[in-house]
Amino acid sequence: MITGELKNKIDGLWDIFAAGGLVNPLDVIEQITYLMFIHDLDDSDNLRAKEAAMLGLPYKSIFANEIQIGDRTVDGQQLKWSVFHDFPAGKMYSVVQEWVFPFIKNLHGDKNSAYSKYMDDAIFKLPTPLLLSKVVDSLDDIYTLMNESQSADVRGDTYEYLLSKISQSGRNGQFRTPRHIIRMMVELMDPKADDVICDPACGTSGFLVTAAEYLKETRKNEIFFNKQKKDHYMNHMFFGYDMDRTMLRIGAMNMMTHGIENPYIEYRDSLSDQNPDKEKYSLILANPPFKGSLDYDTVSADLLKVCKTKKTELLFLTLFLRMLKTGGRCACIVPDGVLFGSSTAHKAIRKTIVDENRLEAVISMPSGVFKPYAGVSTAILVFTKTGYGGTDNVWFYDMHADGFSLDDKRTPVAENDIPDIIARFKNIEAEKVHKRTEQSFMVPKDEIINNDYDLSINKYKKTEYVPVEYPSTVEIMAELDKIEQEISTEMKALRDLLGL
Repeated sequence: MITGELKNKIDGLWDIFAAGGLVNPLDVIEQITYLMFIHDLDDSDNLRAKEAAMLGLPYKSIFANEIQIGDRTVDGQQLKWSVFHDFPAGKMYSVVQEWVFPFIKNLHGDKNSAYSKYMDDAIFKLPTPLLLSKVVDSLDDIYTLMNESQSADVRGDTYEYLLSKISQSGRNGQFRTPRHIIRMMVELMDPKADDVICDPACGTSGFLVTAAEYLKETRKNEIFFNKQKKDHYMNHMFFGYDMDRTMLRIGAMNMMTHGIENPYIEYRDSLSDQNPDKEKYSLILANPPFKGSLDYDTVSADLLKVCKTKKTELLFLTLFLRMLKTGGRCACIVPDGVLFGSSTAHKAIRKTIVDENRLEAVISMPSGVFKPYAGVSTAILVFTKTGYGGTDNVWFYDMHADGFSLDDKRTPVAENDIPDIIARFKNIEAEKVHKRTEQSFMVPKDEIINNDYDLSINKYKKTEYVPVEYPSTVEIMAELDKIEQEISTEMKALRDLLGL
């Protein structure tokens, strides 16, 4: 969570862009992302050079010698942030615009890499040398504060705070998933070193980045000291699809700034015939669009056979089952309507998940979780694709608090059910003894079937009513008389004091 001086500096950077004429949130984040990437290139190149020197290994800097940019040859050192940030504003602007930007656009020789695909049409939009100079100075201050911070994940927190500035929902029902909710879902699924992870509606790649960070924390030795597993992690583990090229560009760079060398981030309408993926992934983490435009004619016939509907949230659930390998797991966010909707399509997808696969958990979240972007009530579904059933008991949890106030301000509060959710899910067998009046409990499959596959927690939760005894009317009237006499006595004393 970004607070204090660092938060103020980031807000100040935003104000600099606004004063300079760039007000579209996506444009601003794009430009900041490019500049952060340029800064990080310099830092990572210096770090690798130091590591190579310590190990006595040869290392060739990407900024070494002269670099060919178009038909010109330039001194590579001038492309380093630590060099050009000291130039006068006019010279800095021409170096960044004419040399640095073309350099990073062609940095990856592999034209099929996620980075190259979405840098091809990237545009340097800062209109004046003065604006660039102010932005570079502001970013230098932000990096200084990040380096001084004691937080282990301040870099990720800073980027997430920048992404939170995309405050309006997109045309396709996009809105940002809170980072702590993503982290909870990743911890619940506990990714493994050999997983193949996909988000078919990836946006800025929040789920993929968090899964990557979690694997670094929990399986660092297993992955990074094994050549094959490291190659899998860097090149073959993470897949993300979206229909917004700006989001894809930010998502690809977000992955790369978090150390993933070659994520597969692709422009694709996941619900259409453009998406051929079947039984490919071992883990899907997603918050698919709940609303927005849908071209029904382009929806894959395979999905409509299972679930004939125009509702994207139902089609995405059907898609997840198709894309998962047998034994593959999924944690996804759905609007509450998916849990109890009475249409044929609603019932069909719930029946498929419960009868033909293994539904493990339904975590009901309060409606304020997605504020200020949306006030919709949502739940997290956790299930495993089996193809033959396997649902026995389904775990329900009624989340009351997520560590933040449930209003538009979303300020930190002490109440937080997330650690409890993770702890209980990891010891799910112990949940069988819980009563329906508690915050979490198990419901047998037969009961769910008998309730028309309704998955809303209120269908099964029981409220314990405690009788309250009130005083009799005579006692209440006597108490009122007593209060009236006390008021009269006090009023008389006040009049005497005032000589009235």
